[in-house]
Amino acid sequence: MSDVTLIKIAGPDQPGITLSVTTLLAEHAIHVLDIGQAVIHNNLALGLLVEIPHQVDQNILFGRVSEQLEALGMSIELSSVDANAYDAWTKEQGKPRHIVTLLVRKVKAEHISAVTALVTQYGLNIDKITRLSGRVPLEKETEQSKACVEFSLRGDLDDAQIVRRSLLELATTLNIDIAYQEDDMFRRNRRLVVFDMDSTLIEAEVIDELAKVAGVGDQVSAITESAMRGEIDFNESFERRVALLKGLDETALALVAGQLKMTEGAETLMVTLKRLGYKTAILSGGFKYFGNKLRDKLGFDYVYANELDIEEGVVTGKVTGQIVDGNRKAELLKDIARRENIALEQVIAVGDGANDLPMLSIAGLGIAFRAKPLVKASARQSISNLGLDSILYLLGITDRERLAAKD
Repeated sequence: MSDVTLIKIAGPDQPGITLSVTTLLAEHAIHVLDIGQAVIHNNLALGLLVEIPHQVDQNILFGRVSEQLEALGMSIELSSVDANAYDAWTKEQGKPRHIVTLLVRKVKAEHISAVTALVTQYGLNIDKITRLSGRVPLEKETEQSKACVEFSLRGDLDDAQIVRRSLLELATTLNIDIAYQEDDMFRRNRRLVVFDMDSTLIEAEVIDELAKVAGVGDQVSAITESAMRGEIDFNESFERRVALLKGLDETALALVAGQLKMTEGAETLMVTLKRLGYKTAILSGGFKYFGNKLRDKLGFDYVYANELDIEEGVVTGKVTGQIVDGNRKAELLKDIARRENIALEQVIAVGDGANDLPMLSIAGLGIAFRAKPLVKASARQSISNLGLDSILYLLGITDRERLAAKD
């Protein structure tokens, strides 16, 4: 027979704490049933759940442990765990696990309170809370600052979609981003990331920029917005917009390319993904000329986009080959995954428009990035307030790991 005891240790973080405790426990062949540690601002909280044989004199054992810890400025608290409580705890391990990720510029207590209230409402228990972002300086929040807190949850859900919708509503109310994922083996085992280009990798719709040079900017922008909202068929809208570019000199392409601005976090994300061995692709309803520019700069493995037809240095108002619309993007995603021997569950798709929904829906992780309301409501995940590099948080990658990968 044996007793189960929970040991809780707290105090200033320093080397040798765990060593001191476990060395004394080892002298009595004590089994460690569970162990966990966290450090917040150089303050340590260490917990050990241990099984102690009846022949061990606990007063003598823990008297020695307390003596060593007190000499190091640490406190110790002991709690006996009865057999029924321990049995109930072991049975909890079969329950489904979930990840909720909070993404903001700066975390407020209000955000933590709202998220934890919602997960409690659905009967989920928080196993662990982890800060994935770097340590936060006290200076004023900047446009480029970012913070992320990850909640590891456990419990049964009747309908995960209801939870997703509730989290989306909460995110909209608080003007933050909240992502929900099942915590399965694919979460940290993604291998392919495919991106839309316009308004995702770059902060513009290229066709709108070309239209401005051609003097038809307002007409094309109105059609673009309607298409991105899902109000008109993409192919029809695309053909109408390209037709308005007829007569544009091809030198306008280089002019516009030189003025395009990449989205916040795009370069950081790509550097990290390539360093970690991910395959990457651009699947764009825009133009291949601009996709190739991004490929040369950021190192994409694949680029699929529309080929603008040019004759004698002038845009004809047509494209050559098959139009890359929403269905074509989904087909291309599956084709690349097959070619690379990658399961769809291991694919991440990122886009902002209605024509991105087909690929977002079949990818293991589909992310609506700074998307239109229809797309944001339809996608399983959305990021609206941070840059593209915040996608790394959804993979469980910390800022520390990202910086290590960069080096």
